Amino acid sequence: MSAAPRPDPVPRCAVVGAGMAGLACAQALAAAGWAVDVFDKSRGPAGRMSTRRGDGAPQPWQCDHGAQYFTARDPAFRAQVQHWQHAGVAALWPARFARHDGQGFEPLHTPLERFVGVPRMTAPVAHGWQQLGAAQAPHGRVQLHLQATVQALEPGAAGWSIVCAEPGLQSAPYHAVLLALPAPQAVPLLRPVAPAGAVLAASARMRGCWAVMVRCPAPVPLPCDGAFIHTGPLRWVARDRSKPGRSGPETWLLHATAHWSEAHLEDAAEDVTAALLQAFAALGGPDPAGVQATAHRWRYADTEAPLTAGCWWDAHAGLGLCGDWLHGGKVEGAWLSGRALARHVLGKQPA
Repeated sequence: MSAAPRPDPVPRCAVVGAGMAGLACAQALAAAGWAVDVFDKSRGPAGRMSTRRGDGAPQPWQCDHGAQYFTARDPAFRAQVQHWQHAGVAALWPARFARHDGQGFEPLHTPLERFVGVPRMTAPVAHGWQQLGAAQAPHGRVQLHLQATVQALEPGAAGWSIVCAEPGLQSAPYHAVLLALPAPQAVPLLRPVAPAGAVLAASARMRGCWAVMVRCPAPVPLPCDGAFIHTGPLRWVARDRSKPGRSGPETWLLHATAHWSEAHLEDAAEDVTAALLQAFAALGGPDPAGVQATAHRWRYADTEAPLTAGCWWDAHAGLGLCGDWLHGGKVEGAWLSGRALARHVLGKQPA
C-alpha cells in the first residue's frame, strides 16, 4: 500500500496583470521561492508601457502609445533601471523638451532624467518576464498565461481558484491572489469576496486618454522632440523616432488631455483622430491630409490624485492589490507598489 502523497511545500500565488506592478511583485515572490501563475488578458505583457507596430507602406512603423518615459528617484528603482540599461533594454532619452502655452514652444530645461525602453517601451517588462521564465531553483517557478481574462475569484478549502473566460484554462488552488490591475477592473473581482478592497479600489478615480499615432512622410520641423501642451485638446506630443534604438518613418504620438478624453471617450476613433490631427497641425504639425494615423483609447490611463497607500493586503484572506494608482502614479510607482505588496505577502506562510 503506497503512502499518501505529501502536500506541495511550495507556496503558490496568482498574479492578475502582467504590467510593471505585476512583474515587480512576481519577481520578488519568485526570488523567495514561490510558484507564481500570472494571468493577463492581452496578447503580450507590458500593460500601459505599450508600443504599437504596423506593416504599413512604405515601411514598417512603431510608436509608444502608452507611457512615454519613466523617471527613477527611489534608490531601489534606480538600481533596477541600471540593470535594464546594462541589459540593453532601457536608455536615457536625450530629447529636446518644450512646453506650449498657446503662443509658441518654449524650451524646457530640467535636470530630470527621463528613461525609455529600447528598442521600444515594452522592452523592460518583456525582458523581466523572459528572465523569470528562464529562472531555475532555488527561485520559484513563474508561468505567464496570456489572453487569459479573469472573471472571478473563488475561495475554497484548499485556497483560491481563478475563473477565466477562456475555456480549458484551469488554475490550481492558490495561497494568495494579487491583483495588479487598474482600480476599476479590480472592483468587480473583489466586491463578492473582499468588500474592503473593493471600496479602496472604487475610491481611485481613473481617467481615460485618447492616443493618436501619426506616420509622417517627412520630418516634422518642430523645435522639440517632446512637448507638454497647455492649450486645446492635446496635453503631450512626442517624436517617437527621437528615442534611442528607434528606426523607421517619422512617427509622432499625440495624447489628449484627460478632460477632453473623458468628454469624448465614446466617440468614434476616426472623429477623435481628425480632431487631434487638426490640433497638431495648429501647433505646426503636418497637414492632416498627408499623414496616416491610428487611434487608441486608454480607458484607464491615469489616476486623478493617485492614492498613497502603496498597496493593499488582507493577510487573513490572502488577497492583495498593487499598481501605480496606489503609489503616486507613473511607472516607478507601479514597480514600487508591486514590490511593497510582495513584502507583505512574504509575511504570510501557507497553513
